[in-house]
Amino acid sequence: MTSYLPREMAPRLERARRQLPVVVLSGLRQSGKSTLLQNEKALIRGYAYRTLDDFATLAAARSNPESLLAEPAILDEVQRCPELLVALKKNVDEHRQPGRFILSGSANLAFLGHVSETLAGRAGYFTLHPMTRREIRGETGDRPFLEDFLASPEAPRSRARPVTEDEVLTGGLPPAALGPAGEVAEWFRGYVQTYVERDVRQLSQVGDLVAFRNLAQLAALRTGQMLVMSSLGRDARLNAATVSRYLGLLEASFLVRRLPAFRRNRSSRLVKSPKLHFTDSGLAAHLAGVTALEPGRDDLLRGALFEAYVAQNVAALLEAHLPDAQLSYWQEHGRHEVDLVIEQNRKVIAVEVKAATRWNQKDLSGLRAFLDRTPDCRAAVLAYNGKEAVRLEDRLWAIPMGHLLA
Repeated sequence: MTSYLPREMAPRLERARRQLPVVVLSGLRQSGKSTLLQNEKALIRGYAYRTLDDFATLAAARSNPESLLAEPAILDEVQRCPELLVALKKNVDEHRQPGRFILSGSANLAFLGHVSETLAGRAGYFTLHPMTRREIRGETGDRPFLEDFLASPEAPRSRARPVTEDEVLTGGLPPAALGPAGEVAEWFRGYVQTYVERDVRQLSQVGDLVAFRNLAQLAALRTGQMLVMSSLGRDARLNAATVSRYLGLLEASFLVRRLPAFRRNRSSRLVKSPKLHFTDSGLAAHLAGVTALEPGRDDLLRGALFEAYVAQNVAALLEAHLPDAQLSYWQEHGRHEVDLVIEQNRKVIAVEVKAATRWNQKDLSGLRAFLDRTPDCRAAVLAYNGKEAVRLEDRLWAIPMGHLLA
């Protein structure tokens, strides 16, 4: 595997550490949290590192939690011992200085009631997403194109490097993205097995692991689609309460996200249901049984996986560089849709993802409808997989994915 590559979240975590007693870093298992917390020298200097994946450390956390809190520490996989948080709260209240502890976990600790309640007013919460294309390529020295484009929409002049099908099928989890190409499928098989057998059982009692995994596969086949619980439950042969609980587990462990609907425009026909997105395109492809993305083979799923890849990159870039920005999608009933809407301080940009290297006027219809109904939209972008950026109309661009994610 390639040696450690810097993560774009590290500077933001460093700033938070200087201001808050507790910093909580969560994210999908194998997204690189532990690696970041053992390699970013500016962030971790002066901390003891403890992981609750170690049985002796976990036993100490349960029997004598104060022993782990005698000095500033990084506490990894902290969701394995919720009772540690009570002692941590007491410690922080007695020593109210910034940078006391960095907590990390592969469950969304903000979703777990005992965590958010115990640390209320004491912690800042951050998510480490799968690696961005910039991180995988080691090209994080410059500001992201998206940040500059939000400030002042302009078409780039250079030629872009298209996103390859292998990039989408591999995704952004470091062992898959940076490991040997021939071992990706085997790694994903082991990853899913570990997740189902270990992480899910730690988070909640799941009576039927086969049914849970079946639901995860059905969710992968629906990535990029509006979430219709009744349809998902019918196909999974599960009742509504079980579907809701299983989806909650998938979300709490960062496998999926519910992308909310954008509502701030003049349309009266807006869809309000969230859109379902897998947080890693490679994992979605594996669970959906997709091993190739040739045009024409399964264009709907091909487009959905390219959309998932763009969405995971955009989400990671916003988390690291534009944390006040909100990500959503837009759809009118039976008429028009836009894959991603980025909103930051009243600045709005709409993005439609097109997996092909060419486009036609039909591909622009959703963006034009969004511009018509959203007067304060600064730019509408068709993110296609070509090389040249083109300004098509006032506020309407065709911009290569390679530029959008740079």
